[in-house]
Amino acid sequence: MLAERSARHGPGTLRRAGAKVGQYALVVWAAATLNFALPHLAPGDPVQYLYGGESLGLAPELVDEIRKGYGLDRPVLEQYGMFWAGLLRGDLGISVEYNRPVVDLLLEYLPWTVVLVGVSTVLALLLGVALGTWAAWHRGKRRDAAGVAAVLVLDSMPGFWIGMILIAVFAVTLGWFPSYGGAAIDGSGLAWLADAASRMVLPGLTLTIATFGGFFLLTRAAMVTVLDEPFVRLARAKGVPDRGIAVHHALRNALLPVSTNVTLVLGSLLSGAVVVESVFAYPGLGRLIFEAVTARDYPLLQGAFLLITLGVVAANVLADLIYPLLDPRVRRAPARPAPKAVTA
Repeated sequence: MLAERSARHGPGTLRRAGAKVGQYALVVWAAATLNFALPHLAPGDPVQYLYGGESLGLAPELVDEIRKGYGLDRPVLEQYGMFWAGLLRGDLGISVEYNRPVVDLLLEYLPWTVVLVGVSTVLALLLGVALGTWAAWHRGKRRDAAGVAAVLVLDSMPGFWIGMILIAVFAVTLGWFPSYGGAAIDGSGLAWLADAASRMVLPGLTLTIATFGGFFLLTRAAMVTVLDEPFVRLARAKGVPDRGIAVHHALRNALLPVSTNVTLVLGSLLSGAVVVESVFAYPGLGRLIFEAVTARDYPLLQGAFLLITLGVVAANVLADLIYPLLDPRVRRAPARPAPKAVTA
């Protein structure tokens, strides 16, 4: 019987999965195409922007050789095909500023951003869920209103401004933490790890403050809704302690939208870390993008933008996969077979 049900409803599931894969593939194709168009849409000659061209005294023959090296002397459609052929081989080109493969640079800088964004997201999630639950439990009271107002004020502050305040207070005035860089000690070991952790405190705290407001407001809104549900009132009527109601009944259901938002925040923070990493000169992907913009390093920009797009798409795929596991209500019920026609 189970086999018959799986066979009957398998094609529908495959169609839905195929539609999702098609949507994400379309997003990746569009992002990659925009990356290809980036140097072509910029005003002027790309070689002029990358190397200065004849303005730096380069001979016309050398400018032509540079243009041939990047394939800019070929038709646009042929360049587009070469671009995709390189992507399929994992070749993102050579960085103009560093004169190194773009893939190697991304692999070198990406771990710093992954650690920074991961730690900041966990801290923002814990802080937002805890304070959001507390505010919802005291909804309608002055402490709730004061908490919401304070969070809205923090959430409205731009990340670079928060970072500058933290630098002024904790790095300049108090001298507790370094204000720039990733690690001043070469090599590895406990000393290197301690130095890297101390330099991650201020940028991590900046991202945490700039991010936790969303988790707070979402948790509070979900908790307020759940606390009015009949099963919560039934648990209170049975004499369940307030802590048990808040944690085991209300919070477990309120965390469903929050868990989905976590994956989306992970994707957006990859691009949002550009400003914060630039403020602290943190050697992550955001800092690499900033330097590529100032140097007009188009191959590096293309690779970084494509990596961010893949991160956002992966976060959305993870959200689509996790949410049905957390909330069985969103799973599609198997369709029942249509009733047979009754004939006279």
